[in-house]
Amino acid sequence: MKNKYNAKKTPYNGRLYDSKMECNYAIKLDWRKKAGEIIEIIPQYKISLDVEGVHICNYFIDFKITLADGAVEYIEVKGCRTAAFNIKWKLANALYPKYNFVLVNLLK
Repeated sequence: MKNKYNAKKTPYNGRLYDSKMECNYAIKLDWRKKAGEIIEIIPQYKISLDVEGVHICNYFIDFKITLADGAVEYIEVKGCRTAAFNIKWKLANALYPKYNFVLVNLLK
């Protein structure tokens, strides 16, 4: 079945990424890890979105990375922003204000 946003699942390093854009970003992160800038990369990291003890949904952010200095970034690679994504993105930012969320749009 064809993706309505023309995203093509793309394999890299034993993992199937949801789009070429996400795969290309994974390659970039791997190069940064080899250079020593990043010490850990976790793809499709699960963040539980709960409000006042009620589980709303899980948000699987594209990458959680730990930088060499210990800082942590939660990275979402997006080509097309949907209404569902916008809600999850705002909710995640509101529930976890201390997290360093990074939105990457490579289509600019």
